Amino acid sequence: MTANGLVQITLYFVALLLLAKPLGVYMAAVYENRPLLLKRILGPLEAGFYRLSGVNPEQEMGWKSYAAALLWFNLFGGLAVFALQMLQAHLPLNPQQMANVTVDSAFNTAVSFATNTNWQGYSGETTMSYLTQMLGLSVQNFVSAATGMAVLVAMIRGFQRTHADGIGNFWADLTRGTLYILLPLSFVLALVLVGQGVVQTFKPYQTIPLVEQVSTATEKTTQTLAVGPAASQIAIKQLGTNGGGFFNVNSAHPFENPTPLANFLEMLLLILIPAALCHTFGTMVGDPRQGWAILSAMTLVLVSLLFVTVGYEQGGNPALAALGVEQSVSVDQSGGNMEGKETRFGIVNSAIWATATTAASNGSVNSMHDSYTPLGGMIPMWLIQLGEVIFGGVGSGLYGMLIFVLIAVFVAGLMIGRTPEYLGKKIEAFEIKMAAIVILIPAFFILGGTSLAIMVEAGKSAVANPGAHGFSEILYAFSSAAGNNGSAFAGLSANSPFYNTALGITMLFGRYGIMIPVLAIAGSLAAKKTVPTTVGTLPTHTPLFVMLLIGTVVLVGALTFVPALALGPVVEHLIMNTAL
Repeated sequence: MTANGLVQITLYFVALLLLAKPLGVYMAAVYENRPLLLKRILGPLEAGFYRLSGVNPEQEMGWKSYAAALLWFNLFGGLAVFALQMLQAHLPLNPQQMANVTVDSAFNTAVSFATNTNWQGYSGETTMSYLTQMLGLSVQNFVSAATGMAVLVAMIRGFQRTHADGIGNFWADLTRGTLYILLPLSFVLALVLVGQGVVQTFKPYQTIPLVEQVSTATEKTTQTLAVGPAASQIAIKQLGTNGGGFFNVNSAHPFENPTPLANFLEMLLLILIPAALCHTFGTMVGDPRQGWAILSAMTLVLVSLLFVTVGYEQGGNPALAALGVEQSVSVDQSGGNMEGKETRFGIVNSAIWATATTAASNGSVNSMHDSYTPLGGMIPMWLIQLGEVIFGGVGSGLYGMLIFVLIAVFVAGLMIGRTPEYLGKKIEAFEIKMAAIVILIPAFFILGGTSLAIMVEAGKSAVANPGAHGFSEILYAFSSAAGNNGSAFAGLSANSPFYNTALGITMLFGRYGIMIPVLAIAGSLAAKKTVPTTVGTLPTHTPLFVMLLIGTVVLVGALTFVPALALGPVVEHLIMNTAL
């Protein structure tokens, strides 16, 4: 690790932690419906939405009603995105005359954006019209993120309330999260990105002459540059931990990520709201120390794994070094593995992005994960497999981590022979059963889906790199789908009927198969009484509990996925070193 790299990492995390608290406190005020300056401006618009839709925002919902409203809304959103893709050739704002999308790809994309996954098996600039990008994909970027935040707030109310039947109103939580948090932040960021050179236009693709003219008549003398309304989508894709990209190469594209400042801001926004939600949680439950404890656990794990990734990428390929092959040198002269990375970003910024985007449920990339060293690429994959709880998606990351908190206090209670409690609520059999479902569903679809893909010809034929690396590509794809991440190793030809269908189903269960048990836990906790704190109560804001929580997350992730990782990245690492 170079001094330059340490400075970049330090600057990144200092900026993140400084911004997280004020944003977290603000979001708590939004969800508690306290008076705010922005409410004076946008309050009439919010009230108009309620009148138009016939919603009473003060009407409480039980967890089943809350879940039903969520599922119906997301179903409608997914169908709308599917219809836009199937009809885009006949709709306006299609200057390049994009054809309708195939049924299997349209299904996969609709599910992907409705579930906040944003997995893209297609190339955006050659597949999607401007209208589909804006009205379909960008809108889902907002509402899928707001849905995850709403579920988290419902779970927080479960800890807040006593003998209550309701956990809030889904429509009110969805509207307030979109209107007062995601929309204004995205608007400001989009303006900043446009100022940095990110494209935002409705003009057709631009054809320009090449700088160096060719001498033969058979060679092209012009190049077509894909443009479009990109900045507005990029802003919310980062803030809402959606991921994806307007262009095929995602945030490595100079029209999406043109400058060092744009890169830093987009990296920061990958996990800003997930970090801030820890403070929202602490504020809403009346004990900020609880939010700090969870944020500390997330930060310690991410920083530790980031250093592992940077170390392996800067170490490069020892086989090439042994053969005397000069490896690529990054802009900071640190050397190492620069394959698949932009020289303008270098190894450290690429590694920060890779670990942050997989720690969060984001999926945007500024480098090719498929080109990382075996163990350098294993870390982003394992971060997804940990459950997308190390920051995780907006809302989904924290409610996933709270599931691990319940398991940690349950284990601690077993060790001391006392009924486990968290924030004054007894954690009993129902909560632990639901927590077990939350942990088992992603593992089942990751490992089961990978097993299916390597057994059938349709799964194996999409692999361009047979052997250990090809196995890693398939394992990463199903991990990304089940974790609603959306990034990929990208050596896998996944835009096929088999993978579009299998990954689409995996995304659905990875999203809603988790949300429903979480809402069930919220409803159960809200109905319970609060028990007083005694000398036997386990403190859940101390460094000891932070270590217990980290140990629970890491142990569950290791026991579940290390055997699979051993067949892919670990074997590939050993093969690479046999060339020495």
